[in-house]
Amino acid sequence: MKKLFLMLAVAAFSAQTISAQTVEESLNCDNWYIGINGGANVPASTFKFDDINYQAGLRIGRWFTPVVGLAVEGQAFFGKNAGFDDLKTTVKQTNVSLLGTLNFNNWFAGYNGTPRCFEIIGIAGLGWQHTFDEVDNAMSSKVGLDFAYNFGSDKQWQLYLEPALVYTIADAHMDHVAYNINDAIFQANLGLVYKFGNSNGTHNFKVAELRDQAEIDGLNAKINELRANINDKDAQLSAKDGQIRQLKADLDECRNRPTENVTVVNKPTTVTNLQPMVIFGKGKSSIDQAGYASIELIATYMKKHPEAKIEIKGYASPEGNPEVNQRLSQARADAVKNVLVKKHKIAASRLTATGMGATDELFDEVEFNRVATFNDTAK
Repeated sequence: MKKLFLMLAVAAFSAQTISAQTVEESLNCDNWYIGINGGANVPASTFKFDDINYQAGLRIGRWFTPVVGLAVEGQAFFGKNAGFDDLKTTVKQTNVSLLGTLNFNNWFAGYNGTPRCFEIIGIAGLGWQHTFDEVDNAMSSKVGLDFAYNFGSDKQWQLYLEPALVYTIADAHMDHVAYNINDAIFQANLGLVYKFGNSNGTHNFKVAELRDQAEIDGLNAKINELRANINDKDAQLSAKDGQIRQLKADLDECRNRPTENVTVVNKPTTVTNLQPMVIFGKGKSSIDQAGYASIELIATYMKKHPEAKIEIKGYASPEGNPEVNQRLSQARADAVKNVLVKKHKIAASRLTATGMGATDELFDEVEFNRVATFNDTAK
């Protein structure tokens, strides 16, 4: 008997090891089932149908993997034949067993995510018999096969036919333990099982999505590459932020710089370059508040010097189409002239607006070349 239990233990352990790698981990409340069964039995040594008695039972169990499970079964025996003829109670005997279950289909053919329609399940375990009227107790052992049919929308129901041998292997004192066919009955049960719902949304095990190590290594390498790219982008953004801050500081310094008269030499016409400038946004000819302040300085200058004649030159930065930049530079010069004429009442005859097109020679920073400048051509 020790060899039998050792073989069953080794088989159960190996089956659990194989199947545990194929399915998602389940909670303790998952993969439970309950079932009822009933049928007839005869002494295994004589197998006479005249000695038929009957049994009915309840089974509660749990599958730990698609291959290995454990169940508790209680059966009550009825009848008046083959050993029960002298007993006067309705229930002649009870047998409560702890059974190990082994799904041969999943063990040998693997589990594909849902139970097969037809499965063969082995059962084996030990139990405790109690005989009424005589008040006799004994140790029992049950071995059998379940020929199961799974059905339902999620295979949550199972109908099985179970031939089994139930041995009385020792009395209550456990003086002698032995498997003897003369102390066994052969029973045939028809059972119905319901499998409760699981945390994975089904009534059965769910196959795990496994990935090989090469794929995992490839994904990790891709993640590291993306992280490195993000770090590079952050460094570039920090550098751009620094450039923007410097440009803003240069622009503020330019706007706050005091007005200076600069005489341009080596020109056919001697002109005085007036310091205030009007800076424009990219692609725009509209004047902002700082620009109006510069224009006001020019208007004040022209009112103090009635002889002054101002040439307004509009510029564009070198990005984009040259024709568009030419029109944009002219529009900027015209916009400044209109403010001097309409707002500050400067005579249009004293003003000349010229679009100079695109340039990158006024300032080192490209953005600073989007300006309108003032020259006094009368000096």
